[in-house]
Amino acid sequence: MKLVYVSLMVLTLSACTSTNHINKSSAKKIEDLDKASGGGRYSILQDHAPTGDIKVDHLPDLVPIWEPKSRGGNKSSYKVWGKTYHVMNSAKGYSATGTASWYGKKFHGHKTSNGEVYDMYAFSAAHKSLPLPTYLKVTNLDNNRSVIVRVNDRGPFHGNRLIDLSYAAAARLDYHKKGLARVKIEAITPKQKESYSPKKATSSPAVSKPIVTNKVTSANSFTHLQVGAFSSQESANTLKKRLIQKFDTQIRVSVKKKEGSLYKVFAGPYKTMSDLDEWGRKIQGAGFSQPIRVSFLP
Repeated sequence: MKLVYVSLMVLTLSACTSTNHINKSSAKKIEDLDKASGGGRYSILQDHAPTGDIKVDHLPDLVPIWEPKSRGGNKSSYKVWGKTYHVMNSAKGYSATGTASWYGKKFHGHKTSNGEVYDMYAFSAAHKSLPLPTYLKVTNLDNNRSVIVRVNDRGPFHGNRLIDLSYAAAARLDYHKKGLARVKIEAITPKQKESYSPKKATSSPAVSKPIVTNKVTSANSFTHLQVGAFSSQESANTLKKRLIQKFDTQIRVSVKKKEGSLYKVFAGPYKTMSDLDEWGRKIQGAGFSQPIRVSFLP
């Protein structure tokens, strides 16, 4: 979780050090270490990108759906490093421009502010005040590339940055090697039983209008749920085993990899949108990450 909690590290270190030798400089170092480690939560102090050149353009776009607010991460206000932040009641109509950063390996596999597990290869984001979860369209103002992300975390708390994107989302916007980008973010807020369709969107909507997608209407309808994407085949197979252990013969799971891509874990196929929605809720309710609806031909 990026939300940093007060740690006992300072007290521990103080107990091991004579008070006669603690000065302002050493106290500052202890404070910086506490912040960098998230109160001892993170073993990596300096965040960094995954090893190798990760390609993400082949990954399917997120399809925003209506979701209830998460149980975690939605208190009306919270405090980080002495500063209080207030959470919005609704994301409807929200739009802003500012600086985007990204976060990667340091936080990969740790819990986000709403209790999910951060996956730097998924299209997610951290925002200080939007309800969790919220879907956003994020546009890089320097190259007009865009990506849809799902906000499930809190941050960034450095400087005046507007949003922290996952490494994969930053790579989709082509600023992962620069570190920062000027972006515009726009909330997408479907109603219940409606979801957002990028094919139906106009070229530059402020907030795209959701359309009903609870019926199968064409040969290009979604057929599978992508539950994860990994650079390691072992990690993908581990997720496959966990899904089978949880759902036994109720679920069909496969691991696929195209040349130059990640190992992706799919559940399905499903014949109807209602089946996709039902299994999406089951998988997420069992503690797995929010699945992505995709069209997949064996």
